[in-house]
Amino acid sequence: MARPIRLLLTLLALLAPHPGLAGQPHHGIAMHGDLALPPDFAALPYVNPAAPKGGTIRQAVTGSFDSLHPHIVKGVPALGMGYVFETLLTRSWDEPFSLYGLLADGVEVADDRSAVTFHIDPKARWHDGTPLTAADVLFSLEAQRRDGTPNRRLFYAKVTAAEAPDPQTVRFAFAPNPDGSIDREMPLLMGLMPIHSRAFWAGRDFSRTTLEPILGSGPYRVASVDPGRRIVYERVRDYWGRDRPVRVGQFNADRLEFDYYRDDSVALEAFKAGQGDVRYEIDPAKWATGYDGPALRDGRIVREELPDRRPEPARGLIFNTRRPLFADVRVRRALGMAPDFDWIGRSLFHGLLTRTASYYPNSELAAQGLPQGEELQALTPFRDRLPPDLFTKPFTLPEAGNGNGSGNGPAGLRANRREALRLLEQAGWRVRDGRLTDDAGNRFAFEILLSDPSEERVALEFARSLEPLGIAASVRTVDSAQFQARLERFDFDMTMRWWASSLSPGNEQLYYYGSDAAGQEGSRNLAGIRDPVVDALARSIAAATTRDALVGRVRALDRVLLWGHYMVPLYHSPVDRIARWATLHRPAVTPLYGPMLESWWVD
Repeated sequence: MARPIRLLLTLLALLAPHPGLAGQPHHGIAMHGDLALPPDFAALPYVNPAAPKGGTIRQAVTGSFDSLHPHIVKGVPALGMGYVFETLLTRSWDEPFSLYGLLADGVEVADDRSAVTFHIDPKARWHDGTPLTAADVLFSLEAQRRDGTPNRRLFYAKVTAAEAPDPQTVRFAFAPNPDGSIDREMPLLMGLMPIHSRAFWAGRDFSRTTLEPILGSGPYRVASVDPGRRIVYERVRDYWGRDRPVRVGQFNADRLEFDYYRDDSVALEAFKAGQGDVRYEIDPAKWATGYDGPALRDGRIVREELPDRRPEPARGLIFNTRRPLFADVRVRRALGMAPDFDWIGRSLFHGLLTRTASYYPNSELAAQGLPQGEELQALTPFRDRLPPDLFTKPFTLPEAGNGNGSGNGPAGLRANRREALRLLEQAGWRVRDGRLTDDAGNRFAFEILLSDPSEERVALEFARSLEPLGIAASVRTVDSAQFQARLERFDFDMTMRWWASSLSPGNEQLYYYGSDAAGQEGSRNLAGIRDPVVDALARSIAAATTRDALVGRVRALDRVLLWGHYMVPLYHSPVDRIARWATLHRPAVTPLYGPMLESWWVD
């Protein structure tokens, strides 16, 4: 009976005046601490409020798409669809996790964050001119927790009550965690829920992919579609939110064009030929050698390296631990010792990248040294379930060469591989006639699944490094649609992917690393991690009430994941490398999270 009574009390608390909701509506919410911007702010600090409107911004991108519906599992959505849909609140990218009013012009949050009320701006309109109301918000909740992506289904399942007292007001109450605490992130997550039109979806199936443009309320609408090849957006001239402080100085181009290419080298050549206006370069080799030409030399193309202060994606060769081959942590650790990553970094990436040694690299969230303070406090309850070395030895990556760290070249590499063979032998694998086999004679062999041909260089080097251990690793590159489908089904042995986090991680960490997500098709728990310690630490992050507690808990989770060896870490860049034609301009201020293209404008 305890659970029904708890839910009833939660519902009654929502419908009755709540102490934390009785005050005046606020202009936003901060996950921790206070908002940086006052109620009367005129524009975000990293935009040019006087930026001119007009022109076209073109991007040459790689991959493909088969859907204009970005909020379900099925299909590969086109880039830029986020400009069509809006949320009740929107982020300031110059704060770790602060949201300000967008569709909602006011928000009230319970003192314990067990409930939230949003007041919808009466000016909010769909692209067909009809009002956006609380009924659309309630529809969006039900549609997405039934048919939405796994992370949204996970988050929105915590909503125990939802009501619309009037067409401009919507209220949500949240279920307590099993320990009785409230997930403090839920009011913010509800503020970031994409809002869909109930009228548009009447008679349509929300769960299906579509190439029919979906009715939105954002600054752009779909103008034309060539499936898999090209999508064009046009600025909504009578966009309802153009004067909202969170929109001033943004979405300045009249048109956004995305042209898709199968090969990134072809996309680069298209950019250099003037068929693209801006390009985010993630390949250091291309950055070092691929842009030379008349347009760069005479200043028509501008290249910039812009430092950022956000966590970079934790990119690596990810083990699928659902496969028995990779179930043993000793096997996973051994495979990470075989390559010479110092040589790979110098030879393939011109020394421009940093080896990743965290799931939150380039940020204060990365675990360093030995655990202490809030981090140690978070880890101590699980001491008997964690490797003893986790508390006494800093986590370090094996180094073989002497290019950018310790090690003694070939001798260091040989020592690493001897240690790898020792670990493999402990796990039941031995080299027989040059082949690593188990006691039944089964060879250690697996496939590395890729979608981007540019990733093959690293994957092939990794595969070659395993040959001295008697391991046969093959590399297979498939098209983006097949790759995505196989990832969603966890149909791979190893793949090259990444996890990306903000400066304020929260519930999504369970979606990335939690046990429930490991069995949920389409989730981001690609590694298949099922560890109660990881679950507990990931769950505790959203409950942190101070910034110090948050950082300590994230560092604790980071350390446990690192010692689990769920991926062979690769590299990250400490800067954003951006090339643009000189007719495209950006504001003088770069926000905490890096440059935001929506604030740029065309000359």
